[in-house]
Amino acid sequence: MFEGVIPALVTPFTKGNIIDTESFRDIVSFVEEGGVSGVLACGTTGESATLSIAEHKELIDLSVDCAKVPVVAGTGSNNTIEAVELTKYAADAGVDGALVISPYYNKSNNAGLLAHFKTIADSADVPIILYNVPSRTGQNIPLEVISELAKVDNIVGIKEASGSVEQVSFILEETADEDFVVISGEDGLTFPIVALGGSGVISVVANLVPEMMVEMVDATRNGDIMTARELHFKMASLIKVLFSETNPIPVKRAVELMGLGSGDMRLPLMPISEENETVLTDILRNMGCIA
Repeated sequence: MFEGVIPALVTPFTKGNIIDTESFRDIVSFVEEGGVSGVLACGTTGESATLSIAEHKELIDLSVDCAKVPVVAGTGSNNTIEAVELTKYAADAGVDGALVISPYYNKSNNAGLLAHFKTIADSADVPIILYNVPSRTGQNIPLEVISELAKVDNIVGIKEASGSVEQVSFILEETADEDFVVISGEDGLTFPIVALGGSGVISVVANLVPEMMVEMVDATRNGDIMTARELHFKMASLIKVLFSETNPIPVKRAVELMGLGSGDMRLPLMPISEENETVLTDILRNMGCIA
């Protein structure tokens, strides 16, 4: 289930700063037409940090209602009780998986990390994907913790965004005997991660060019390295500009330029700089995403 390309969906807002449900449906339809294998709602790209609990639940329900592909919901928090509430809700709503980020700011020790994730996993009958993103949380999940959590029945994988291909290799080796997948959490490293044995990517760029990312991941998994490498470099400039400022600032503007939804964001995020928007616009035009 958790393989191929899963776009980390943006959350479009209306000018009144409420979730734009119609645009969200349009974005889901657009990425599904690109051949993605699932969608992720309420992730970092979906501005989960500024969504209320009620809005998390609204987006989870909306995703389950409109998506034809499997739905993963971001249900993590640095508050274990809150993460349990969201994960239980998502399971009851009918999602196919829950993405649970490591607790940011708290900087738990290993025992705390194990207890946090096991408590969430025990709370709901739904597959759990761990999310390791040290640049956001301030803490890299240690390999020994990942190895121990991989033994938990409904903890089925990890979204790896540490930026280290070496770490990905260690995780793949350490969990080889478990029913556990490693999913790229960084578009720019997806090619090498999948080549090593990763199952796919939870992707930002797939909001914009889902078909191209699907082709690259499929080619890599099928051993067509020449094609995969070519597609990797075709997307490289777009990936670079999408992370020229804090995600999801550039991708929200790109979605707007492509006519898929408003680029409005919630504070403390602000619009993309003029310089980076010029680069973004030129790249989208050159790739045929906009006229």
